[in-house]
This record gives sequence, structure tokens and C-alpha cells, in this order.
Amino acid sequence: MTTSGVADRVTRTAILLALMLFAIVPLLSMLTTALAAPGSTPQGLSWPGDPHWQNFVDAWSAANFLALLRSSTLIVLGVVPATVAMATAAGYALAQLNVPFGKAIYGLLLIGLTLPFEALITPLYYDLQSMGLLGTRLAIVLPLIGLLMPFGVFWMRAHFLGAEPALTEAAKVDGANAWQTFRRVHLPLATSAWSALAVLFFLASWNQYLLPLVLVDDPTKRTVAGGLGAFQGQYGTDIVLLSAGSLLIILPSLVIFLIFQRNFVKALMQGAVK
Repeated sequence: MTTSGVADRVTRTAILLALMLFAIVPLLSMLTTALAAPGSTPQGLSWPGDPHWQNFVDAWSAANFLALLRSSTLIVLGVVPATVAMATAAGYALAQLNVPFGKAIYGLLLIGLTLPFEALITPLYYDLQSMGLLGTRLAIVLPLIGLLMPFGVFWMRAHFLGAEPALTEAAKVDGANAWQTFRRVHLPLATSAWSALAVLFFLASWNQYLLPLVLVDDPTKRTVAGGLGAFQGQYGTDIVLLSAGSLLIILPSLVIFLIFQRNFVKALMQGAVK
């Protein structure tokens, strides 16, 4: 190996190690803080001499995480399947079918990508209030479906644009219509793309904090992220229990990502390979 090759390899390794530290150190800091003595304010990154694992149990009880987990699960089940299905169908239509005003529709969806959630809170509040949905889980599910759709269509359209035209032509020769071509040919080949999109939408729904906080008054109908407010009092915040609760919230996301990481990486690498 040449000197330049060794230098490039060392540089890439150093960058990867730096990125790993940026991701791992905050988690380690949260873990050590969560194991500190209740009510204390830990300083720096140091393993406590007497780890208090009971803090996780106390955080679970204080934030009523069981009810929040149930609520978050219902919200995720309402958002993710519907959004992935519609985004996949819309992405295929805009990429493979001659949709009237398809470019204009896609342009409007791209504009939707630029709209932050915070800018839509006020109109959403009054719209949902006039519909009688304010305070219900539908007040979270319906806006999330609409807010996630632009990115979902963008993601799936990019995948279907790279599909082999020969597959579509072969399906037409065999007598398949547009729906059969999509369902039997392109949809199975897009498994990595839509499963990765489902993971992203799961994370966005599971960790949603602002919409449930504003649109739903009942804490038990919010997402698990809303449970973090249980550790914030009038005169301060219980840092130890807040860290323990944050780790409890992160755990399902880590499990889901580890399960689907191969599909996620494969979907990200498809464009680069082509």
C-alpha cells in the first residue's frame, strides 16, 4: 500500500472514530447521570461508585410510562402504515406513470418539505378545534400523516426513478396493468426503501413532542416524549430521573433501528451503487 493510501485510510478511520464519539459519549453521559444518587446533580462523565438502578423504576412510575407507551404505540400504528403506503403509491405514480400535472404536484410537495412543524401549530390548533378533534389522538395522527408525506413521496420517488424500465416493459408484455406492475414487480423490489422509510417515520412519530404537547391536554394520550415533562417542576428539574426517562424513551428506537439496520443501509446505498 502506498503512502497516500495509508494516509487516506488513517484519515477515514479517524473521522469514523470522531463520529462514533459524538454519538456514544452523550449516551454514556446520560447513563452515568441516570445511575447517580436521586436528587443529585452529577458533574462530568464518571461512573458512580454506587449505581442506583432503581432510578429507572422510579422514572417509569413517575412519568406513567406504561400509559404513554400504549398511547405512543397507537399513534405510531395510526401514522406509519398509512403514511408509508400512501407515500409509496404516490412516489411510484410520480416516477413511473404519466400523471397529469405531476411536476407541479411534486413541486408542491417539495415546498412542504420546507415548512417547519412550529409554523403550523397555530393553524392546526384552530382547524382541529373546529373539527372537534382537539384533545384526541387523531389530533396527532392526522397532522403527522400530512407533515411526513412530502418527505415520504420524495424518498420513494427517488427510488422508483432508478427502477429498470425493462421490468415495466416485460410486465406490460405479459398483460399486467399499472396496478399489477406496481404490486407484483416494483413493490417487492422496493422493500428496502419503504422499510427504511417506515423506520424514519417510526422515529419521527415516537419522538414527537411539540404536537402532542400543544394539541392534546390529557398527558396519557401523548407520546412517550411528553413524559419528560413529569421531571420538570416549578423550581427545577430532576436531572437524574430525566436522564433515566430519556434512556427509557430511546430504547425502543434503538431496538427498531438495530432490527432494520440492514434494510436502512441498503436503501441509502442504492443510489451510490447505481
